[in-house]
Amino acid sequence: MEGNSLRGFLEKLEQAGQLVHYTDEVMPEPDIRRIGRAAVDIAAGNTGPAVLLENIKGYKGKRVAINVLGTWANNAVMLGMDKDTPLKDQFFEFARRWAGGSDGELKWIKDAPCQEVKITKDINLYEILPLFRVNKYDAGFYFSKASVVTRDPEDPDNVDKQNVGMYRIQVQGPDTLGIQVLPFHDGGIHLRKAEEMGKALPVAVCLGVHPVISLMASAPLQYDQSEYKYAAAFMGAPQILTKTLTANLDIPAYTEIVLEGEFVPRERFVEGPFGEFPGSYSGSRRQFRIKLNTVTTRKNPIFENLYVGRPWTEHDTLIGLNTSATLYFQLRETMPEVKAVNAIYQHGLTIIVATDNRFGAYAKTVGMRLASTPHGTSYAKNIILVDGDVDPFNLVQVMWALSTRVRPQKDVIVIPNTPGMPLDPCSEPPGIGGKLIIDATTPAAPEISREVRMVDSIPEAEPYQKILVDLQKAAAR
Repeated sequence: MEGNSLRGFLEKLEQAGQLVHYTDEVMPEPDIRRIGRAAVDIAAGNTGPAVLLENIKGYKGKRVAINVLGTWANNAVMLGMDKDTPLKDQFFEFARRWAGGSDGELKWIKDAPCQEVKITKDINLYEILPLFRVNKYDAGFYFSKASVVTRDPEDPDNVDKQNVGMYRIQVQGPDTLGIQVLPFHDGGIHLRKAEEMGKALPVAVCLGVHPVISLMASAPLQYDQSEYKYAAAFMGAPQILTKTLTANLDIPAYTEIVLEGEFVPRERFVEGPFGEFPGSYSGSRRQFRIKLNTVTTRKNPIFENLYVGRPWTEHDTLIGLNTSATLYFQLRETMPEVKAVNAIYQHGLTIIVATDNRFGAYAKTVGMRLASTPHGTSYAKNIILVDGDVDPFNLVQVMWALSTRVRPQKDVIVIPNTPGMPLDPCSEPPGIGGKLIIDATTPAAPEISREVRMVDSIPEAEPYQKILVDLQKAAAR
C-alpha cells in the first residue's frame, strides 16, 4: 500500500521526471534551505522538482525530502494529470475529487510500517533528525510540514471530530516542542476544551505523509469533517491508519516519523520568530508546549520539511487549491452562479472569484458571503470578483477586468475593523484588519451598463501551440 505513503508519491514523481536525488554531501545549514529555495524558484514555481537529499553531513544514512509538492507540475502528478496541465484544469480536477466529501473509507492495521522503530526513553530529536532552520533568522529548528493529530476531549470516540491540522512547530529541546495553534483552529478548540477540563491533551506529530494528507491537514474543513475521510475520497482508495502507542489517536500507517506526547496544560512558553507564509518573520509569542514520550519511525525514515517564506514556496502550492476548492463549494451551496475560486495567494489573503451576475450588484454579495465563511472571516482581506467568462487563475485576464470593468465610485467596498490573520504583517493589532471588495464584473439589470465583452478566443489556434512548442525545442538543441 505504498500508494498511501510519501515514498509511493516520490516514486510517481520520479517516473514523471519530477524528482532529483541529491547525493553530494550537504550541511544541514545553510545548504538544505538554499536547495529548497532553488527548487521552488525554477520556472517561477511551475516546474521545479522535488529533492531527496541523501548525504547530509553528521547524519549518516538520514534522508531529507523537500519541495515534494512545491510546484504545479508536482501537484498535477498528484492529481494523476500530465505535469504540464494548466492551473485552471488542475483546479477543476481538484474540485471534482473534493466533491467526494467525507465519504471515504478508513481501514486500521496493526504492526504498521510507521512503528518499525520505537524510541520510548532518552528521546533526543537533535540526534534522530537532521534538523535545520527554514529561514536564517528563525528562532530555532522548525517542522513546517507536520500533520498534527488531536481528539475532541469531550467526544474522544468521534473520528469525525478528530483533527489533523498543520501548524508551525519549534524544536525547543531534545523532547520538547513549541507549537502555534490559534484559537480558531480545530486543534485550538480541542486545547481550550482540555484546559477547561483540567486535562493534558494527547497529540501525535506526523512527519512525512502522503501529500494528500498534508493537503487535508491544511484545508479549512468544518469542525466535524474528517481529514482522513476526505483524503480517502480524494484518492479513491481507503486511508490506511493505525493507533498510536500511547493514546487512542489515529495516524497514517505509512508515516515516516511519528512524535507522540501531550500538550502541557495551562502553560505557555515563548515561541518564534519564524519566517512565515506572507513572506515576513512573525514575532515571538507565548504559545503551547508539547512534551514527547515516544518516537516511532519507519526503517531508514525520510524527514520531510518544506521551505516557507517569500512566495513562491511549497506552502503556497500546498494550501492553494485546497483553500480554493473549499471556498468554491461553500459559495456554491447558495450561489450556484460562482464558476471558480482562486485562493492560491498567501493562503487566501487575496482571493479572486469568477461569478455570473444574477442581478444588479449581485457579485458584491458573493464577496460578502466569501468574507463570512470560516476561512474568509480571518484570512480573506482582498476579494476580487470577475465575470464567469474570466479565468481567475489567469492574471492577464484578471488585470484586464480590473482595468476595464471597475468603477471606483461604485464598485469598491472597504469594511474596516474586521477579524484578521495575526500573521499578516498588515494586521494591527495582530488579529484585527479589514476587508476590501472589488467588483470587476459587468453590471446587470437594473443597473445601466455599456456592452462589455471579451474578444472571443480562437480555439482553432490551440493545435498550433504544440507545433510551435515542438519547433522551439528543436531550435534550442
